[in-house]
Amino acid sequence: MNLEENLVQSVIKTIETLYGQTIESKMVQLQTTKKEFEGDLTLVVFPFLKISKKTPEVTATEIGEYLTQNDAIVEKFNVIKGFLNLSIAKNTWVNTLNTMLEDPQFGLKKVTSDAPLYMVEYSSPNTNKPLHLGHIRNNLLGYSLCKILEANGYRVIKTNIVNDRGIHICKSMLAWQKFGNGETPASTGKKGDHLVGDYYVKFDQEYKKEVKALMDKGLSEEDAKKQAPLLQEAQSMLKKWEDGDAEVRKLWNEMNSWVYAGFDETYKRLGVGFDKIYYESTTYIDGKAKVNEGLAKGLFYRREDGSVWADLTQNGLDEKLLLRADGTSVYMTQDIGTATQRFKEFDINKMIYVVGNEQNYHFQVLSILLDRLGFSWGKDLVHFSYGMVELPEGKMKSREGTVVDADDLMDEMIQTARDVSNELGKLDGMSENDIKEIARICGLGALKYFILKVDPRKNMLFNPKESIDFNGNTGPFIQYTHARICSVLRKAAEQGIQLGNAVKDGLTLSDTEVNLIQYLSNFPNVVKQAGSDYSPALIANYVYELVKQYNSFYHDFSILKEENEGMREFRLLLSKKIASVIKAGMGLLGIEVPERM
Repeated sequence: MNLEENLVQSVIKTIETLYGQTIESKMVQLQTTKKEFEGDLTLVVFPFLKISKKTPEVTATEIGEYLTQNDAIVEKFNVIKGFLNLSIAKNTWVNTLNTMLEDPQFGLKKVTSDAPLYMVEYSSPNTNKPLHLGHIRNNLLGYSLCKILEANGYRVIKTNIVNDRGIHICKSMLAWQKFGNGETPASTGKKGDHLVGDYYVKFDQEYKKEVKALMDKGLSEEDAKKQAPLLQEAQSMLKKWEDGDAEVRKLWNEMNSWVYAGFDETYKRLGVGFDKIYYESTTYIDGKAKVNEGLAKGLFYRREDGSVWADLTQNGLDEKLLLRADGTSVYMTQDIGTATQRFKEFDINKMIYVVGNEQNYHFQVLSILLDRLGFSWGKDLVHFSYGMVELPEGKMKSREGTVVDADDLMDEMIQTARDVSNELGKLDGMSENDIKEIARICGLGALKYFILKVDPRKNMLFNPKESIDFNGNTGPFIQYTHARICSVLRKAAEQGIQLGNAVKDGLTLSDTEVNLIQYLSNFPNVVKQAGSDYSPALIANYVYELVKQYNSFYHDFSILKEENEGMREFRLLLSKKIASVIKAGMGLLGIEVPERM
């Protein structure tokens, strides 16, 4: 057991001795003592007042006195209202560090074959354009959440639903047919997703010209938009696709294959992946079948025009369209179909959708409908709702070609990382291959960390220049500290210093060193909290604070030049464990940390 677990058991025994009542461990609330008070750990006394039948101050004092007399861990205490601040004996912190050193997977739980199964959906791109900055936040949050859930002992399936059908896809296809002159990714040297995205923009440009021409002839803007020949042709193409027209389907398959190849390249570069990919072109069929099944059971109803609806007024919502009058599906139908396929394939305990907060209402409705259709996890599905990400220049629009696409942004981040590192002299003496690798790790680390350190529920402004800074709350600052520790450990080895597996007793630690061990020991609690709150930001900001504390320690204390051999080994082993936790924490964010920078 670690220090906190030992203390919890000691408090349970104290309550039983003092007040004659056995309590559960969940009643024992321990937290790090606030900086303005003396102490290391604070016990919240209020849950025990019904048992003690005394005031908070008296109860806290009695518990504190018993612990100091009967538990060697507790050295002294003080009481602030209903809070018992406990000072832990300094030799206990050496044992705490040794316990952490014994565990190479410290803070990360093992995943067993019978653990609950979580499925996390993220990315969800359309096949008419490349991935952009908004997709980057989605992918980074989704992938990091999967890593954090696994670290909490859950089995996780990373999944993606590709929006590969609909009018927006046909717009790109039609524009390519009309204006593409047969060009391909191979003939142009362009990534397939970029090529197809160009034609989505081209459609919008030509469509606007047609709308303007019709308005010049006297049509209203609304009528001009409906009557524009390009839109009518795209709608006709969509109808042909739904009817299985061989020529349209062939073009659809070919252009989608270009996009998928481009997506795969971007995903690989971003460092994310999936265990299972679903496609709306197949899930909508199951969705229609499931809706019709619900209609037959009286769960939904049909209006006079033939459309199918769900009445959600008993849930405090409105009525929701599930099938149009012509029998075609809507997004809700497709999500029901995707859920149907997933439920058949996997025995899911919890389904988590990583989708922007503009879809909050959609997932509120989906949860009710899935529950009504009999999916056991329907009412408990989680919509991991996150805010929008913008650039200093403002919002982005795909159809107008003003989106910052993921590939270009990654290129910019890597180049900026190289330029900044070069200016600071951090690349001196490195080979070109090493420089490229450091620039890649640093640039992508800066991008990922800047996005993930923000509370996912908040909208955020991404500033590429701000994110690459070797000082402050940034990825490069953390990466450089990890590399600094690795350098210290290398120098120790070069000097012939051999480290044992544990710190020897009898050392006198400073408050700075005690605080560092205490903060380090909190890593498992942070991982647990990040899993229950679905918040990678908790991990990011924990690692940043750990790095800040280590850098203060590094500045104020000798490590390699420490003359006391026991203290030198202690500081080296402490540094080694901190590097390990930095690497583990950043790994949960999908961020690499180099050993040299």
